[in-house]
Amino acid sequence: MRFLNNLKIASVAVVSTLIAVSPASEAQSSLLESVKRNPGEAKALCQEFKSINAQGESALSGQSIAKIAGTRNLNRTEAEIVATYVIGLNCPDVR
Repeated sequence: MRFLNNLKIASVAVVSTLIAVSPASEAQSSLLESVKRNPGEAKALCQEFKSINAQGESALSGQSIAKIAGTRNLNRTEAEIVATYVIGLNCPDVR
């Protein structure tokens, strides 16, 4: 029984390590770095989010994420990650 628990823990550790060093995580990291290094882009996104909020829509709604993805040539997952990151660090008043 103890062996199985250790095996489960080891499996989770291996999978977590593989995910952490995968090319997809590197791509996400560079995507976030580009926003972090360019405060003007973050400000522009905040203004976009505030405009979306003014229309009664959430900045993280499906329609909003699709718009961000389209205008920034991102897939939906990347757009959601960027939006969440920018809102959390730069415009916490956006919903």
